[in-house]
Amino acid sequence: SIVEKMKDVTAQEGEDAVFECKLSRETSEESQWFLGDLRLQSNELTEIRVGGNVHTLVLRKVTPEDSGAIRFQVGQQKASA
Repeated sequence: SIVEKMKDVTAQEGEDAVFECKLSRETSEESQWFLGDLRLQSNELTEIRVGGNVHTLVLRKVTPEDSGAIRFQVGQQKASA
């Protein structure tokens, strides 16, 4: 289960926005990050990391198009910011 939900993040254009979600334990289930309804994938501007039970999303050099609801999902567990 999710024990530490994401916090809302405000970033200026060109800055990085970092979102973290902490689970009660490590899981082998695939985690997914979404911006609105768009599933995010790791690339040069989007970094998705898993360190133990902490899942992190970094949106690099954000633009106005990056604003919106961020959602994290693993199994049936969901969190949003």
